[in-house]
Amino acid sequence: MNWNGEDLDLDAYLARIGFTGDAKPDLETLRALHRAHLASIPFENLEIMLGRLVYLDPAALQAKLVQQRRGGYCYEQNLLFAAALERIGYPVKGLGARVRMGATELRAITHMLTRVTVEDGQEWLRDVGFGAQGLREPIPLRDGIEVRQGPWTFGLVSEAGGVLVLRSQRPGGWEEIYAFTLEERYPVDYVVMNHYTSTHPRSAFVHRPVVQRAAVDTQRSLIGMRLSIEHPDGTRDERDVQEGELIDLLAREFGIELRAEDAARLIRMCGAGA
Repeated sequence: MNWNGEDLDLDAYLARIGFTGDAKPDLETLRALHRAHLASIPFENLEIMLGRLVYLDPAALQAKLVQQRRGGYCYEQNLLFAAALERIGYPVKGLGARVRMGATELRAITHMLTRVTVEDGQEWLRDVGFGAQGLREPIPLRDGIEVRQGPWTFGLVSEAGGVLVLRSQRPGGWEEIYAFTLEERYPVDYVVMNHYTSTHPRSAFVHRPVVQRAAVDTQRSLIGMRLSIEHPDGTRDERDVQEGELIDLLAREFGIELRAEDAARLIRMCGAGA
């Protein structure tokens, strides 16, 4: 096994995401698990803001995301989900992507996603760790595919060199999310990526809180101290968040409840310009 599925408390994980169906390795279950995970576990980088290392071993992932009912960013989310899928019986292969999102220069491979094979042999792109603008469900891993997921539409297109680009359709046209190849990645690769993403001074995750949630009909984000709720028609509700409301807002909008000492430390860090 590559994803430590044998070390996962599957019942505790399924309870955490509210999944009560028959966990068997078919497409229906894959879709349902993907939706349930997104609805229950938010995207967040608060451990970095609290001055801690981000650990990716199975015990740490279960302690934080399952037992403490916290969230995490791509490596935490997708490694936990990969362990669950492996435990259920899905073949899972790791991939790595270059985030685009309007970038004007080539970015490093820093995002984790996976491909999953279902019972008919078809491969699906699966990613519960991108945040508010990511997939709501898996999509077929096939060039030219376009899939409607609630009010959101996603697609894959190919480029030279075996590159595939995940896109989302916005009111102004298609927007690129990330680009990837089918080169297989392994857990050790994500350890290296995680070290850069959680410690390098140029990383987008070390200077400010990044908290997101992908709901059925909204994309909810807290970047720094700015709350944004985007709707499918492209309109946004935005406002600045005051220090005194930060902790209640994390609980109310994102389902993140911090321990008292962590809450106090986070407020200090944000007040210092984190």
